[in-house]
Order: sequence, then structure tokens, then C-alpha cells
Amino acid sequence: MSSVQRLLKPELTPLFVRGQHFLRSLFMSEPTHTPPTPAPSEEELAAALAATDPLADAQAELANLKAQNADLADQYLRAQADVQNARRRADDEIAKARKFAVEGFADSLLPVLDSLEAGLAIPNVTIEQIREGSEATLRQLKSALERNKVHEIAPPAGTKFDPHHHQAISVVPAEQEANTVVSVLQKGYQIADRVLRPALVTVTAPK
Repeated sequence: MSSVQRLLKPELTPLFVRGQHFLRSLFMSEPTHTPPTPAPSEEELAAALAATDPLADAQAELANLKAQNADLADQYLRAQADVQNARRRADDEIAKARKFAVEGFADSLLPVLDSLEAGLAIPNVTIEQIREGSEATLRQLKSALERNKVHEIAPPAGTKFDPHHHQAISVVPAEQEANTVVSVLQKGYQIADRVLRPALVTVTAPK
């Protein structure tokens, strides 16, 4: 026990001991050294300032929008060019179709022309030969028309009158049902579903 402890009152001795321990721990412990924090670089400072600068954010957004607008404008110009090219090709195809629309039909008529010229070149033909040649040429002509989807309109007697395909020339009394075809004066023709000319017919009068 130290001399100071002997002079203290017994009830103060624990406090004195605790104070000694505190001072000893404070002054006798090894000092700790915290490494210094490095200073930020200029790039880090600029990035930190830009992150908190609303003007820089707005400028960056504006640059992004300008880039997107330029890209959209380029896409629009390309699309316009594609449309114009497609339209030009379509116009060329239409012009060619109009120019050569009858090419196939004309080609199918050439055999008919050849037959007529060959028949006329025969000297001293008989009536029978003329008839046979005409019938053969007529078959060729009908075949050429059918290949080009040209079909005749020749309704048989008793067919219901159709104003889309028939043209009534006269109305005659007959025993058959009213408003029906009695006879065909001239055949009609249609190409596909379009009527080239209606058939000229006579129809029964209403009773």
C-alpha cells in the first residue's frame, strides 16, 4: 500500500485505485495511428460536381435527345427513299403491263391468221373446201378466246332473263314462262367476270 493510500480514509481507497488505473491506461497505452485519407483527384471532384449540377444533367439529356432526333430523321429519310423506289418500280411494272397486256392474246391469234392466209393462197378451191377451212379456222379462234378466258354468252331458250348478261331486243308472246329468253339473235361475250357485250335476245311478254 502506498503512503497516499495510508493517509486516505478507508472508504476513499477504491476510488483512488480506480483513478490510478484510468490514468495508467490513458498515458501508458501505445498510441494508434490512423492512415491519412488521400485527397480526391480532379476527375473525382468533377464527377462529384457534375452529379450534383442540374445544368450538367439538363445538358446531357439535351445531347441525348439530339442524338435520338438525328437517328429518327435518318430512319425517316431512308423510309422515304424506300417508298419512292417501291413506287417507281410499281409504276414501271404497270407501264410494262399496259404496253404488253395483249401480248399473250395476240400470240394466240397468230395461228388463226396463218390459217386464213393459207386458205386464201390455195387456187381453185371448192365450196366444200372453203367450208371445211372456215370451220377449222373458227375452232382455232374459239380455242384462242377460251385460252384468254373469253367465253360466249348464249342462253338457251327458257333461261330467266338476266339484265347483266342479256339485252332484250323485242318482247314476243310465247307459251313459256314470262320474262324468259325465247331466242338469241347475237351471242354475247365476257372475259373472266366482266361482260364484253351482252347477248341480244328476245324475251316472252308478260301474261
